[in-house]
Amino acid sequence: MLSPERLALPDYEYLAQRHVLTYMEDAVCQLLENKEDISQYGIARFFTEYFNSVCQGTHILFREFSFIQATPHNRASFLRAFWRCFRTVGKNGDLLTMREYHCLLQLLCPDFPLELTQKAARIVLMDDAMDCLMSFSDFLFAFQIQFYYSEFLESVAAIYQDLLSGKNPNTVIVPTSSSGQHRQRPTLGEASVLEGVEASLFYQCLENLCDRHKYSCPPPALVKEVLSNVQRLTFYGFLVALSKHHGINQALGALPDKGDLMDDPALDKELERLLLPFFRLAQIPGLVNSVTASPEASCLPARTPPRVGSPWRPLHHARKVDAESDGSTEETDESET
Repeated sequence: MLSPERLALPDYEYLAQRHVLTYMEDAVCQLLENKEDISQYGIARFFTEYFNSVCQGTHILFREFSFIQATPHNRASFLRAFWRCFRTVGKNGDLLTMREYHCLLQLLCPDFPLELTQKAARIVLMDDAMDCLMSFSDFLFAFQIQFYYSEFLESVAAIYQDLLSGKNPNTVIVPTSSSGQHRQRPTLGEASVLEGVEASLFYQCLENLCDRHKYSCPPPALVKEVLSNVQRLTFYGFLVALSKHHGINQALGALPDKGDLMDDPALDKELERLLLPFFRLAQIPGLVNSVTASPEASCLPARTPPRVGSPWRPLHHARKVDAESDGSTEETDESET
């Protein structure tokens, strides 16, 4: 059954809204780059696996930054993957620096820009030094706002600076001969020591921005709710309020509520399934002791555990890894015999 949203839009608008062309172009590029491997099991199966990975959100893993930020679905998928991969950092209560969080991001996206990580850290640290420690939850929710709404926040920063300099961004200014005598705009660093701008005027400008912005932006009603609680605020105070707002996190839909951030039953169940054979092996009475106590144990070559295909990779990647793993195992077995 088609959704009401699908029925209300013409086909071409719906496809454009869902960025189907972006994924078709990417799938064709991958097909051409890996045509020798893909020819072994068919083009139709490749496209099925590719779009299954898009639906599951695993298609963004280890991809270039330009692809990760290409669509709202890609951004949400990357946020979800970052949370699921590294939630144990928060579960263990570890505090990391901005550089360390950036290293984690680069494990999923090797060319992830440092500037975005710095901006997210600035939301948490405010006036503190950039090498201060941050909790996983604080960084994650700040990073979510900065990464998902990055273009929108750039426009918000420009509006904020205009208001600080006494200029209303909604006013059309006709250039005159004295237009070069404008006061220099304060930078965001200087703005943090000022009292900020009037919240009601700030909202009027942001409401117009949301109406005409072609990129993703928070729901205007929730932005109004954030700004209605204060009379004046600074730029980073606004970002902090966005990052901590429960409704904005729900509207974005990539991360769970803060209280459920350390829980992921689906992933825990998958990990339990993958690790269960090892747990059963360790529980066999006398197996470990008999092996380690035998004089032949010191002569045995070190055995590495079997490689397990990552649940994050599309099937055509996992299949290739498994094939390489099987080959290496056979060589090891032959050498031992």
